[in-house]
Amino acid sequence: MSDKNPADGAAPARAPSLTERRKAATQLDIARAAAELFTERGPDDTTAEDIAQRAGVALRTFYRYFRSKQDAVAPLLAGGADRWRAELATTPPGTALPTALERSIAASLAAEDEEAEEGLRWTRGLLRAAEHDPALRAVWFRVNQESEDRLRGVLAALAGPAADPLELRLTAAAATGAIRVALETWAETDAPAHGEDAPAALASRCLRELMGGMRGAGTGGG
Repeated sequence: MSDKNPADGAAPARAPSLTERRKAATQLDIARAAAELFTERGPDDTTAEDIAQRAGVALRTFYRYFRSKQDAVAPLLAGGADRWRAELATTPPGTALPTALERSIAASLAAEDEEAEEGLRWTRGLLRAAEHDPALRAVWFRVNQESEDRLRGVLAALAGPAADPLELRLTAAAATGAIRVALETWAETDAPAHGEDAPAALASRCLRELMGGMRGAGTGGG
């Protein structure tokens, strides 16, 4: 049975085991601890030992999951993209890809519950910290690249076998770039998580600019 994420355009994955859920929970605890410390002190004044202590785990546990202190925040930065791809994968057949992308982006960045709003706050703090930390910026760019790669599978499943692979690749790059630029722009300000200057509105604007010339390809084609 495949272990691939259904949001990546593959067959439904099996339910995670208890061990896998515990592992994911521990990684997220470490990620939150790292984000707190980076926001409070900055990456330069934070050590892996500090993060492990804040998360309540042994240092060896930290290094079991993460290669560096900056790498520890990757689960937080990737969480929003995971939710977005899952939202996109539920698009009804026949919906044009630009429409499906804009709807799913707006829904995933809308911060309609506390978990989503908290995720945006963490992202803002980490992006601000990354301005002065090349290693943290590298984690951010890696997370975006991985999300773009996975998005191509979702788009291919939605568009059907007749879709142009080059157009799908460009669409994945444009959509991922729209969210990245929107979040980076928002993080530079003190704008709230809702309204015309919020990530959802900025990302929709970016997407429309980037995809203005794209053909209205339909999903579920034959």
